[in-house]
Amino acid sequence: MLAAVGSLASEFGPLEIFALPFMWRALATVVILAVAAGVVGLFIGFRELEFVSDGLVHAVFPGLVIGAAVGGSAALLPGAAVAAVIAAVLFTAIERRGGVGADAAIAVVLTGLFSLGIVLVSLQEGYVSQLQDLLFGRLLTVTEAQLAQVLVVAVAAVLVVLATWRAQLFRAFDAAGAEAAGFRPLAADLSLGVAVALLVVAGVQALGVLMVIALLTVPMAAARLLTRRFALLIPLAILLPLVAGVAGLWLSFEWSVGSGATVSPGAVVVLLLIAGYLLAALLRVVVLRRSPLLRTETGGSGDGRDGGRGIRERAA
Repeated sequence: MLAAVGSLASEFGPLEIFALPFMWRALATVVILAVAAGVVGLFIGFRELEFVSDGLVHAVFPGLVIGAAVGGSAALLPGAAVAAVIAAVLFTAIERRGGVGADAAIAVVLTGLFSLGIVLVSLQEGYVSQLQDLLFGRLLTVTEAQLAQVLVVAVAAVLVVLATWRAQLFRAFDAAGAEAAGFRPLAADLSLGVAVALLVVAGVQALGVLMVIALLTVPMAAARLLTRRFALLIPLAILLPLVAGVAGLWLSFEWSVGSGATVSPGAVVVLLLIAGYLLAALLRVVVLRRSPLLRTETGGSGDGRDGGRGIRERAA
């Protein structure tokens, strides 16, 4: 079978390859997650919640393990959803508390829950292969039922953000002003936490626990390096994972059938995302060096955070 697939790869182009059922399902999964992550990731970047998002991804792990142990692959999503929502509420409470110990508290919860998941999965037979699947995902084995689940959960995450869009903008730019304007910061925080949790659940089955972190944070970080225009942030944050997804799936397919090596498509996609971020950072440095006026206006740090004020002014 491998030889037949290899022959197909050599004789036909990308369109024919992506017409294969497992390839188009993998591509559809990447497209769905890219669009949803572009919308939700906007406020992850504005609120600087990358560490909290990392914590959510790791907190989902024991839910995945328990779900798999109780009901097999069919219970992965329900188990992850329960763990994600609980973790979102917990991390929101920790983040709102602030202070010196907030990051430390999140780190304790993150490592504790992730370690619990490792212990639980190690108690089962064949835990090495199960652990690899949960950590790195199985993008090429996404079924039609799983694709439908990913679509439903991703749409739910986007709808939560869209329903609270104005509150999220006010909360991201001016928390005190948002409360004075009648918005409830706690409700906005919980809504965003739930949206991130849902997106984690949507992506973790295909991309795995470790790979979904990059999808939540890297595209928006790269977009903020490339533009100061608020209207372009989400389109750019969607475009980058789309390009990385198509290229990553194609490269992993070519390498697998060409050399016989087992290449993780999720890992290749993430590496391409990182390469896109590095390219965006390089372009920003080049532009700032050639445009002293632009460097003065944006603050010139070149790390993507210095332009937050300018973006926020345009959004307001």
